[in-house]
Amino acid sequence: MNSRISKYAVLYILLLSCKGINEKQNLVITNYASSEHLIEAKELIKTLNDENIKIVDFRNPEEYKTGHIYGSLNIWRTDVSDSSFPYIGMRAGKKNIELLFGELGIDNNDLIVVYDDKGSPDAMRLWCLLKNYDFDSVKILNGGLKSWESVGGKLTTDPFSYNPTQFYLPEKSSKNLWIDKDELLDLISDESKNVILIDTRSSEEYKGNQIKKGASKGGRIPTSIHIDWADAVDLEGSKKFRSIEELLKIYKGLEMGLKDTVIVYCHTGYRSSLTTFVLRELMGFENVWNYDGSWVEWSYFDELPYEKDSIIL
Repeated sequence: MNSRISKYAVLYILLLSCKGINEKQNLVITNYASSEHLIEAKELIKTLNDENIKIVDFRNPEEYKTGHIYGSLNIWRTDVSDSSFPYIGMRAGKKNIELLFGELGIDNNDLIVVYDDKGSPDAMRLWCLLKNYDFDSVKILNGGLKSWESVGGKLTTDPFSYNPTQFYLPEKSSKNLWIDKDELLDLISDESKNVILIDTRSSEEYKGNQIKKGASKGGRIPTSIHIDWADAVDLEGSKKFRSIEELLKIYKGLEMGLKDTVIVYCHTGYRSSLTTFVLRELMGFENVWNYDGSWVEWSYFDELPYEKDSIIL
């Protein structure tokens, strides 16, 4: 194997898999580095009546009304965004999240299970947000709504609510998942720093040919490498995450060790939240940062450098 990601990541997975060696000493390297924050539909359906599990449907309200998991609460992007910026998509502050969750009836002792129907990028944004504020009791339903329906899970069109609570995020936050534009600019401007920057949008967005709503121009952040977030998910089938072997193939072209600094971004931080989860949780990379403002924020500032069609501007 030629690349560092192949050498280090496979070694890491092999070590993790040693616990699963059978009597004939056959290694099976199918385990993720961690699946702590994933839950399968078969497991969730068994715990549906547990009062300390709160299920969150992270889709827009109109989709929620057409059918959702019984007992699930509805949260959408606008609920967890800070509208005070001159551009869209910035994450909500700690107090806003506490108020929202309290109004929804989510308790600090609850396990939060989040799902969407797109392969989990929207659900992952909520995981990333809560994880950054050191609230760790959250899982993603692997495969989302499709997975739920595949095991005969019940859907309803009736809205659901709980009595309000007092919800508090941990007082001290490590804030170990986000990086802001000034920090990112410093990193990519310093050639002595070994930073891998991954653009997780579509190839047309990366090339600058497609400008999505909210962006001020087309293009990409200089030094970006393109790896579409959707490559990590069986998007046309189960909508579940791909196996560790498949993930290693997707990222094998990068000169990336488990302790290297990796920064990911997309349009507004949703798709890159999923890639953050894949690299950190499923593959075991330790220093992965999500640029929250992503292309919408970066493109807003004319003084920030960008590339388009291989021309640096």
